[in-house]
Formats: sequence, structure tokens, C-alpha cells
Amino acid sequence: MTSSDAPGHLPSAPARSLAPDVARGLMLALIAIANVSWYLWGASTSVGGTPHIPANGPLDTVAQVVMTIAVDHRAMPLFAFLFGYGMVQFYRSRIDRGLEPVAVRRMLRRRHWAMLLLGALHAALLFFGDILGVYAVSALVLVWWFFGRRTRTLQIWAIVISALMLLFALFSIASGLAMALFVPEEALAEIEAASAGSDLGFTRGLAYDTPYLVSILYRLGMWAFALPAAAILGAALPILLGWLAGRRRILDEPWRHVDLLRRTAVIGIAIGWLGGLPEALAITGIYDLPAAAPWMLTGLTSLTGVACGVGYAALFGLIAARWEGRGPGTTADGSDTPGRFDDAALTAAERSYGVPAAALVPERTREAGLLERTLAAVGQRSLTFYLFQSLLLAPLMASWGLGLGGVLSTAPALAIAFAVWLLSLPIAAWMGARGMRGPAERLLRRMTYGPIDAQTRALRPEATRTSTSA
Repeated sequence: MTSSDAPGHLPSAPARSLAPDVARGLMLALIAIANVSWYLWGASTSVGGTPHIPANGPLDTVAQVVMTIAVDHRAMPLFAFLFGYGMVQFYRSRIDRGLEPVAVRRMLRRRHWAMLLLGALHAALLFFGDILGVYAVSALVLVWWFFGRRTRTLQIWAIVISALMLLFALFSIASGLAMALFVPEEALAEIEAASAGSDLGFTRGLAYDTPYLVSILYRLGMWAFALPAAAILGAALPILLGWLAGRRRILDEPWRHVDLLRRTAVIGIAIGWLGGLPEALAITGIYDLPAAAPWMLTGLTSLTGVACGVGYAALFGLIAARWEGRGPGTTADGSDTPGRFDDAALTAAERSYGVPAAALVPERTREAGLLERTLAAVGQRSLTFYLFQSLLLAPLMASWGLGLGGVLSTAPALAIAFAVWLLSLPIAAWMGARGMRGPAERLLRRMTYGPIDAQTRALRPEATRTSTSA
């Protein structure tokens, strides 16, 4: 298949919604407050299976309850979902620029290897909870196995992975209850003592309460140890769901999918918040998790967190669509409903491309406001501002910097993390007004594309305006 044979191929870039970029911009706020607890090395223990340190007053308790219900294990699946969605956008935009499908697949592979390298550097130098490497490894495997497969195949595998995660969640809960009810107290004490070294409080100390050069080795080692399991077990499902949404252009053309976005937002967020409630109740002291099995609810929060992350993406898409004020759109066949995407007879390259763009794109009835433009500017430079958060938080929190992570409790740490995200807004707006790519995006482009993309942009300059984050 040549690039001109791709379904929906247009001679110039179609008008696109800012919904994916707005979603990424809002996502980074959740990422900032989700990550900051990993820097609080002053406490030697964590609360249950959460990343939070013991509360220092009712304000901390309230903050931890909200985080456990709405943010922990929810922001990362949102990031993974949007990352998967962006992979489809990347593939489609390069096909529209005239590149062959084989060349674009090769570029994707190089892009993910480059992300793995950036993730390793990020983990070693700043933040051992880096997720760039996690998503890169997951993408390398998933693209190799699934990227050109039928949509129905992707749906089946998403169901299979969900079922496995559900079985793991049920097994974890049953195992924790069995340990609490039937294992002698002496044995439980031995198990608790043996697992003390794996507590997040201990690993935080190694990462941020040791000399900087030594801490580099600790951070890199902890990141590398957790990488394979996180890539395969944690990131695969939301990335696949992102592919499915990307093939249907659900966030690129949200006006065509308002009902689906509403259902997804309501159901996904409800599942996510209800799934985080048991662990939140444990934080408040209403009941105690077994000391030897604080992990018993991790499977439940992880599975429901995927639903919540996708729900957040749908909600952000609805917000962006409302800001744009577009009416119902039109599909390539002239109807105003997108219908079912049956790709059984298509080639692998055509499946990867997804549905054709809407033949008629409704005009915006509202000009893009300052908030919409600013959030989109952050989202278009999401890699830069994800790293920007670590660049500020690590020196603020670590003992080799200001050392705030040794004295702060949860609530003030969350306030600092949110302030870091707020600081990124005017910087992104300034860059957006000048048409500047983020420095991390420029670096990733240079590592991934080289002269190929420069030649393509010279031939098709109008296509490059579809996104500054590609």
C-alpha cells in the first residue's frame, strides 16, 4: 500500500480538535501530584499499599483519601492511554505526509528505543518512578505483535488482559484475607520483617537521602528492576485501548462521539473511584490491612485505575469539545454517526491508519480561549513538561538539594507539585505563541527521524501544522 492509498488520505492536513492536547495538558497536573509522594523520604514506612507516608494531621488524611480514590493508579493509565492514542496519531500523520508504512513502523521502533534511553537517563538522574521507559518497552512489544492486527483482535486481547488483571485482583484479596485469618501471628511477623526492605519508604531513602552520585545507581537499579513487570502488566491494556480510540479518532473528532465519551466518562470514573474506596477507607483507619499483606488491594486499584484513566480521557475530550462549540460532524459517507469500524478486509497498514477523517468538519462556534490554548500548549509539549516536573521536584525534595522531602507531609508536598504544574502553563503558552517545540520533543525528533522527516516536511509543509507534539 502506498501512502496515497491510505484510507482518509487527504492532500492537506484536516482541521483537528485540540482535545488530545488539552487532555495531555490536564493529565500532567495529575501526574505531578501522583509522583510527588515518591520524593517524601523522611518517613521510613508507607500507608498500606499506597505511596503515601503516615499522615500528619487531618489535612494530610483528607489529601491522601482524595489521592487514593481519584489519582493514585489512575494518572498513569491515563498517560498510557494517551500515549497509545498518540502512537496512532503519529502513524497517521506520517502516512499523510507521504511516507511508506514500512518506514513509519521503523520510525516508531526508533522512537521507542529513544524513549527507553531517555527514560533510563531520567530515572538515573532524577526520578526512579520514570514511566517513559515503561511505555517504551511496552510499545516495542505491542507494536511488534499487534499494531497492524484487526480491531477485533485488539478488542479480544484487551478483554483477555482485563480478565487476567481481574483474576489477579481477586487472588490478591483472597490471599490477604487468608493470611490474616489463618496464618499464625509469629509467621506473619516474620513475613512482615522480611518484606520491610521492599517498602517504598525504604526505597525512597535510597533514591533521595544518599549522596547524589550514589543515588544515581540506586535509582537506575530500582527503575530497571520494576521495568519489565510494569511494561507488560501495567501499561499494555491502556495502550491497546488508546490504539482502539485512536483508530476511530475519538479525541481528534470528539463531536462525532459525544454519547460514547459521556458513557465512558461516567462509567469509567465511577468504577475507578469505587475501586479506590477500599484502600482509602484503610487509610482513614476504619479498618486495617494485614501488616504482612499491604499489597492485597493493589490489583483492585490497578484494574479500576485503568477504567478511571480512560474515563478521565473521555471527560477531558468532552471539556475540549464543549470549549470548541462544534456541532455534530459528518463522516466520509455523509452520515453524522461514525458507525462500526470493520477492518477485516483491510491491509495491516490500513488498519493501523484507522477510520477516514470526517468529510465535513463543523466550524468552531467559539474562539479558542486562553485556558484552552494554554492547556493545549502544555499537552503538545507533554514530554518536555513531564521532565520539567522532575527537574524541579528532585532538587527541591532530595537531601542533595533543599531536602524538603525529609520534612514535608502529604498536603504541602501536593501543593508544591501542583505549583510546579501551574508554573509550566505560562512557559508553554509563551512557547506556543512563538511556535516553538519543546526541547525534549526536538531531541526525540532528532533521535528518531533524522533527515527523513526534514525531507518530508520540505515536501509537505502544510501537513506539519497538525500537531507540534508529534
